[in-house]
Amino acid sequence: MGKGQVLVLGSNATQLGLRGGSTATVGQYLNETAVPALALLDAGYDIVLATPNGTKPHIDAGSDTKDHFGGDEAAYQRAQDFFASHPAMNDVRTLKSVVDEGLDGFVGVFVPGGHAPIVDLMQDRDAGTILRHFHAAAKPTALLCHGPVVVVSTLDDAPAFRKALEEGDDAGAADLARDWIYSGYRMTVFSASEEKIAEEQVLKGELYFDMEKALRSAGGDVSVTDKNFASNVVVDRELITGQNPASDQAMADALIEALDRAAA
Repeated sequence: MGKGQVLVLGSNATQLGLRGGSTATVGQYLNETAVPALALLDAGYDIVLATPNGTKPHIDAGSDTKDHFGGDEAAYQRAQDFFASHPAMNDVRTLKSVVDEGLDGFVGVFVPGGHAPIVDLMQDRDAGTILRHFHAAAKPTALLCHGPVVVVSTLDDAPAFRKALEEGDDAGAADLARDWIYSGYRMTVFSASEEKIAEEQVLKGELYFDMEKALRSAGGDVSVTDKNFASNVVVDRELITGQNPASDQAMADALIEALDRAAA
């Protein structure tokens, strides 16, 4: 019998709108999904994957490379095999069904990154309900890379907050985030300078807002590294955030430490 179940919130988004009306094909990052999930399984925890529509997430093609595994071909192959074949990655639930059946049985929650979560999970009502539960219960809540932006789903009107960000309405966004449950929390997220590189080299277009600004507009105490793509993990109370793909293992270690501490 495992140590407990960790809920993994996945994204179903495959297209991201960019300034000027163009779009980019996006998804979850392979390493950001597989590295923490495999670490949890290796540590004795079980995982349950849930997405907005109950189908399996799409893996971002840009992440499907051994470069995100330190050039380790064996680690890359293990991640590919895990995502393709492991029952936990294929027995996918809807977020709504998880909410309806109750969240008390989960010991923690994890949100992988890639650009996909800023399309759907960031403004998903059920994702907000789930994160509010884990916040109220002070259960480990880990989010990686672009994943930390999903914490704004806990706002009363997350879609309106996202729209205000897209329109550059900073005052409107701040007003919508009054009394946010994570206000004042220390956290990190994919940095604005890292995003510029992603826009130029991967997306081939400009996002409507960067992740640092989104979280600061909501009231988060956001910090990022001076060096792009250097591993960075910030822990504040139950919240564990990792800045970028390179933070995958460090964030997994911090999450497992928090889970083990909570169990003890």
